[in-house]
Amino acid sequence: MTENNSDPQATLEIPDLSKVGQLTDSLRSEIQKVVYGQSDTVNQIVAALLAGGHVLLEGKPGLGKTHMVLALASTFGGEFGRLQFTPDMMPSDITGFTLFDMKSQSFQTRRGPVFTNLLLADEINRAPAKTQAALLEVMQEQQVTIDGESLPVAPPFMCFATQNPIEQEGTYPLPEAQLDRFLMKVIIDYPTMAEELQVVSAVTSAPGAKGLDPRGVEQVCDSATIIEAQRLTALVKVVPEVIDYALRLTRLTREAHGISLGAGTRGAISLVQVSKAYAIMGGRDYVIPDDVKQASLPVLRHRIQVAPEVAISGQNVDDLLSSSLKTVVAPRL
Repeated sequence: MTENNSDPQATLEIPDLSKVGQLTDSLRSEIQKVVYGQSDTVNQIVAALLAGGHVLLEGKPGLGKTHMVLALASTFGGEFGRLQFTPDMMPSDITGFTLFDMKSQSFQTRRGPVFTNLLLADEINRAPAKTQAALLEVMQEQQVTIDGESLPVAPPFMCFATQNPIEQEGTYPLPEAQLDRFLMKVIIDYPTMAEELQVVSAVTSAPGAKGLDPRGVEQVCDSATIIEAQRLTALVKVVPEVIDYALRLTRLTREAHGISLGAGTRGAISLVQVSKAYAIMGGRDYVIPDDVKQASLPVLRHRIQVAPEVAISGQNVDDLLSSSLKTVVAPRL
C-alpha cells in the first residue's frame, strides 16, 4: 500500500530545486553579459523576481538602471514597459482611460503602459504624490481599475521604479505607503575603475554607442518558467526559529536609537520572502539565518526613517541599520 503523505512541503522535490538554481545562474550570467560588475545588484533583482516583489532602484543618472531591467526582461522574453515620470504626468498616463468612440457609439478602454510584465517607472520621484499613487493598486493587487472596471495584469508582473537621490533638484519624496509596497530597495553605486573601463570600451565599440544592447542577451526561459520558479520559491521551508529571527530584526527597527520610524509587519513578511529566494538560489529547500542577514539591508532600508538629530550628523542609513541589526543574535540551527 502506498503511504499517503499529507505534508504540502512534500511536493517540493530536490530535482526541481536544482533546476531553479540553474535557472537563476543562467539569468545572472546573461544579465552580466551587458551589465559589468554590480554582482550584488544583479543577485538582488533576481531574488526579487523569484519572490515576486517590486524593486526600488536608486542611483545617480547613467549607472545602468534602465539597462539592467531591460536585460532581465530579455532573459525570459517578458513584455517590457517604460514610463518616464515627469512633474506634469497624470495618473491616467499610467493606468489608462476610457474614451467614447463616435463610430461604435460606445466607450472603449485604452490600457496604459502598466499592462506588461516588467514595468520600469523611470525617475518615479520626479512626479507628484498623486501620480505616484496610481501605481499602488497594481503593485498590491496586480490589477488596475479604470472607470469602475477591474482589469488584471498578466503574471509575472513586477514594477521596477528608479529614482535619483532625493537631494537632487526637482524630486518629490515617495509616500510611506508607496515605499512599503516595494519588496526591496537596491542601491546602484559607481563601478570600479576596471569595470568602468570595460563598460566604456564595450559601449563605444558600436555605432551610436550601442555596444551593450540589453535586447541582445539570450532568452533562457519563458514567463511560465518564471511563474513555476516563483511557486517553488514560496514552498521553501522556514523553521520557526528563523521566522522569529526575521521578526526580531524587523521589530528592532522600531526601537533602535536613531530611527524615528521602523518597519511594519510587511517588512517582516518581505524579509522572509527574499530569504526564501536566496535559499533557493543557493540550492537549498530551507532558509538559514545567513539568508535573512543577506536580505535585511535591501528589504528594510527604505522602510525606516532616521531621526533628525542623527540625519544632521550625516550618518548613513545603511550604517545605522547595519550596526543596529548586529545586536540581534542569530539562532543556531
